[in-house]
Amino acid sequence: MPPAASRQTNRDHFMNHVTLENFRCFRERQQARLAPLTLLVGENSTGKTSFMALIRALWDAAYLGTVPDFKEAPYDLGSFDEIAHFRGGKAGRAHEFTAGFEVAASRRRKAAESDGSFPRFDVTFGRKGTAPAPTRWLFGRENVEITIHVAADGSWETRYRTPRGEWSWQTPADVIAYLANRLFFLPSVLYLSLMESDDLKPVGGSPKVAAGDRRSLERLLDDFEFSGEKPFASAPVRSKPRRTYDPSRPARDPEGETIPMYLSTAFFEHKKSWRALKEALENFGREAGLFDEIAVKPLGKRGSEPFQMHVRKFAGRTKGPMRNLIDVGYGVSQVLPVITELFRDDATPMFLLQQPEVHLHPSAQAALGSLFCQIAGNRRQLVIETHSDHLLDRVRMDVRDGKGKLKPDDVSILFFERGDFDVRIHSIRIDQEGNVLNAPRSYRRFFMEETKRSLRL
Repeated sequence: MPPAASRQTNRDHFMNHVTLENFRCFRERQQARLAPLTLLVGENSTGKTSFMALIRALWDAAYLGTVPDFKEAPYDLGSFDEIAHFRGGKAGRAHEFTAGFEVAASRRRKAAESDGSFPRFDVTFGRKGTAPAPTRWLFGRENVEITIHVAADGSWETRYRTPRGEWSWQTPADVIAYLANRLFFLPSVLYLSLMESDDLKPVGGSPKVAAGDRRSLERLLDDFEFSGEKPFASAPVRSKPRRTYDPSRPARDPEGETIPMYLSTAFFEHKKSWRALKEALENFGREAGLFDEIAVKPLGKRGSEPFQMHVRKFAGRTKGPMRNLIDVGYGVSQVLPVITELFRDDATPMFLLQQPEVHLHPSAQAALGSLFCQIAGNRRQLVIETHSDHLLDRVRMDVRDGKGKLKPDDVSILFFERGDFDVRIHSIRIDQEGNVLNAPRSYRRFFMEETKRSLRL
């Protein structure tokens, strides 16, 4: 297995068809279709945020090979007892919960696939102390599978299966303990066992593992190699603007606290990147009617000194004054971290965005919909929780009008509907005319009733 530093970023695949069972408010096993652009809609407290947290946990488990942290910001799903579905009555709480996904390829990769099959990943979580921990992992592709069972003593039994047969390998608990909490620890164990393939024990009369078997299994593992940065997950409310910023480390954070520092660093140290970023931000600002110009105002001669963030709104033929970010509408400071993350040079392959439209007026919400249509694509996947009818309608119209590269199949609307004791996810598609397809009767019922009321119908 190549070392982490030398592994190549693979953005030719994205998550598709997420499955879940006994997870939070989702009791029965169900499947939800993800696309390059996926919009999560539904009433409050129907599991949309939990679903986004699950997506990141699956990414960590499959691509990083680490035990997911269900309390990592901006999500905090609690302990196992808060995560495993509670059925109530005699049924009580589920003893385990499962989740997984299929991998859909980009159009370029799909054209190159020879067998027409794509990888799948499943993981089962049980209780370890008070936290959830994997008890079974599965990587599969057509007739090739790798399954890991975690024993009570911490040891693993790994089963490798190809069309020629099946083999097992026992990984001692001390090896697992040594590799645990290290990046790529799961792929490391799997590649290690394949390197020691002479020690693989045939199961059920299978022949000795051959070079062709190893190649098939290694190809499956390669499909789950590290896919760049882990998903960026935004908080539903971003940080408040400040009149003056002190330099700090420009690391990513869900609230966008360090975004002004990222912009300042680009301004002082990466002029070419700053010009491109400034242009992209200002194009969106004008489209949304929020601002026409954005600038970093240094309060010293070096990037290590305090600075301010300013924006300007043109007024007719005059440019108008530059104003401090704290002195303009709150919506500007709330949306700036989101759009900056999308435009970064080192943008992540997947975004999990909660209510990016917060504090924006309707036309700006619609402009966000157009931006998402432009950003989403073969190598960028956006999953967006929204309560904005304007954002959703703009996405449908842009696909209908051919603005951007998204086709109808590149958009998925997931409608979360509450039942008596659980929540059902409906996967909704749109057609070439932007019409919503296969939606349940309850979809948008609230909006229809409010519209009828306003028209006195």
